[in-house]
Amino acid sequence: MSTAEKTIETTVAATAGTTAGDTAETAAGRREGDGTRVARVAAVSSNAEYSFTKPNRESITLLAGLGVEGDVHAGVTVKHRSRVAQDPTRPNLRQVHLIHRELFEEVAGAGFSVSPGQLGENVTTEGIDLHALPTGTLLRIGQEAVVEVTGLRNPCPQINAFQDGLLKQVVGRDEEGRLVRKAGIMGVVRQGGTVRPGDPVEATLPPLPHVPLERV
Repeated sequence: MSTAEKTIETTVAATAGTTAGDTAETAAGRREGDGTRVARVAAVSSNAEYSFTKPNRESITLLAGLGVEGDVHAGVTVKHRSRVAQDPTRPNLRQVHLIHRELFEEVAGAGFSVSPGQLGENVTTEGIDLHALPTGTLLRIGQEAVVEVTGLRNPCPQINAFQDGLLKQVVGRDEEGRLVRKAGIMGVVRQGGTVRPGDPVEATLPPLPHVPLERV
């Protein structure tokens, strides 16, 4: 299968429990007026200091092997404080945090108000089902940047400190009792570049068999 064939339009196999057509529509993105499916960046955020939220920026620069330039979580080895406490020499698989904006619409139905950057993500997307992507998916963001998806963010109690009760909205159980995490995905920068709101997002799936995302 060629790279072109494995782009975002072919993420039909990434979500279990839906038909191929349903998954293609979800993962490929929203339709523009001319029928074109589009996934894009809704917002970008970074923070040079440890803080639960990250302020929105006009643009961010992704650095290969490091993460977001000037962000506290950028680095070759782990930078999240919980991971540093466990083993500061481990490789940083959480260089870039991405969340789909559709999550904010979902939690709004339960009475919560969340905006891009407030859950600590670097890139807020729209029109792509991030959680349906398998481990190793390559996300081309904008003209140059490429992020390899490494796994799921593990929601922490700080989410309740931000808004009481919000944690239950982003972590739960499916019908079979399996833990479901919905607070975004993590990745590492394979190719650097500048990312801005409005930039397109294109996903290239890894070779089969696909490995579902796990927390990192």
